[in-house]
Amino acid sequence: MSGAAMTPGQWIRPSDGAVLAHPEVLARAARADVVLLGEQHDKAAQHRWQLHVLAGLLARRADIAVGFEMVPARLDPVLARWVAGELTEADFLDQAEWGTVWGFPAELYLPLFRFCRQFRLPMLGLNCRRALVTEVGIGGWDAIPDADRDGVTPALPATPAYRRFLFEFTGGGAPNRKVTSPDDPAFDRFVRAQQVWDRAFACRMAEARAARGAPLVVGIIGRGHLEFGHGTPAQLTDLGVATVTVLLPHTAPERPAPGIADAVFVMDPLDM
Repeated sequence: MSGAAMTPGQWIRPSDGAVLAHPEVLARAARADVVLLGEQHDKAAQHRWQLHVLAGLLARRADIAVGFEMVPARLDPVLARWVAGELTEADFLDQAEWGTVWGFPAELYLPLFRFCRQFRLPMLGLNCRRALVTEVGIGGWDAIPDADRDGVTPALPATPAYRRFLFEFTGGGAPNRKVTSPDDPAFDRFVRAQQVWDRAFACRMAEARAARGAPLVVGIIGRGHLEFGHGTPAQLTDLGVATVTVLLPHTAPERPAPGIADAVFVMDPLDM
């Protein structure tokens, strides 16, 4: 497989480059505790892919809850009213504070929201209050009183590998960058802040499994929180979630790096 061209529509296992059958990928994912579907937030084709995977999972397992990075957990009552058919789309987006909590067009996500409503799949807000990210970034978890932690427990510390990943993901050693290496203490604030999101998403999904009779929880989350098992997957493991499957879209001509995900789906580069 190492020298063959990747074909759009294929699933690839990054560990060895093997092509996987679509039913095989979905059947295996449906047996997990949590499935994480990564995205680049502004790519419509990737959200369509998420929708298709979600539909395939629902065909194999009825007990599914869907968590969204885009929505803070405090708005779960709004999500519940939307799923129950009590809100128009306009009212839903207004009450979900879409224009202030998320900076990307609602049209990218509405197909996913409509799907959850049509099939009455519980929707979960995975995010925390925005100020918590800044506060922990500045002072660390010890500076935040328990009552102000928004239900989020302190994150498992970042490994050196995760720090390297975040450093490269955010620009690496660019000539004009003040942070000179992954180990630079000046990078600590960013890493702590990133981990607040990682942990918040993991806490919400672990809580949903405990509170709702252990459904399959599907997380709609930016890929930077998921790649190589860092971020949210590591935090889920720390919280005792046994099986986590990470699926990512892949549009680059290069082969996916080993370990980046359990499987990647090759996208047509013209399909944005």
